[in-house]
Amino acid sequence: MMQFDEDRTRALLPWRPLVEAIRAAFRAGCEMPAKHEHFVKTPGAPDGKLLLMPAWTAGGHIAVKVANVFPGNAGLGIPAVNAAVLLMDGRTGAVLALIDGGEVTARRTAASSALAADYLARKDSGHLAVLGTGNLIEAHAAVRPIRRVTVWGRSAEKAEAVAARWQGKGLDVSATGDLATAVSEADIVSCATLAQQPVLRGEWLRPGTHVDLVGNYSPSSREADDEAVRRSTVFVDTRAALKSTGDLAVPLAEGVLAPSDIAGDLFDLTRGAHPGRRDADEITLFKSVGAAIEDLAAARLVYEGGRA
Repeated sequence: MMQFDEDRTRALLPWRPLVEAIRAAFRAGCEMPAKHEHFVKTPGAPDGKLLLMPAWTAGGHIAVKVANVFPGNAGLGIPAVNAAVLLMDGRTGAVLALIDGGEVTARRTAASSALAADYLARKDSGHLAVLGTGNLIEAHAAVRPIRRVTVWGRSAEKAEAVAARWQGKGLDVSATGDLATAVSEADIVSCATLAQQPVLRGEWLRPGTHVDLVGNYSPSSREADDEAVRRSTVFVDTRAALKSTGDLAVPLAEGVLAPSDIAGDLFDLTRGAHPGRRDADEITLFKSVGAAIEDLAAARLVYEGGRA
């Protein structure tokens, strides 16, 4: 059995190849049972969540990710997500690799957002606004000509640190405390927060903006308000997003959004069942909650790279 630590996993998941691996996986499809979710009581902190995510292709590979999402870890200065991915032979069941799941999760999440943006963001999108301090800059820059990035976070210090890491690397990256202006000027707005209440307001969005929501996984928590949903053509990574995240579950429950309003998912976009963005003024919104098919695609890429 091969083992891949965080650094090795990151090195074997370059952005463009990962985006293409996930695109190919959605086009081909796989067996993907429902995600197992269990809330874990955490004294003095928000509940944690234990996730079990399997996926496989007949005669190909089996991947199972075990992930713990503990939002309270942010206050401890440690990652909110801890995970491991097992990759197995789909013909024999033999375990082939143990892969760092935190790095797989972070990179496949960002790459899936970039994949959606490849269909939904305007081709000339050059200004990215990042809400939260997650790593989404490089992924979006792999599919769109990003030249300017504005970073906003609840912690100004963390936002400044993100901007500082990009000095001299070819992009104009700056931190801001003016969220409304950052959103109103951006071509792509990518939210990677763990906000319990909306931080993104639809009134700030200008025509032609693409909104990317990746941060929340709770049925009651939201990053974007009703107006953002109401003004947008809404897409998801998979239909599971309709129930597992408050960004969609709450508007659905309150009648702001109907199931028929969901324009498509990544299966539809990658297979051409939906053409994606229709015109330059359309506001598009992509909500992802993560899917085992993405873990399977990433794990195969790591394993194949490690064997080369």
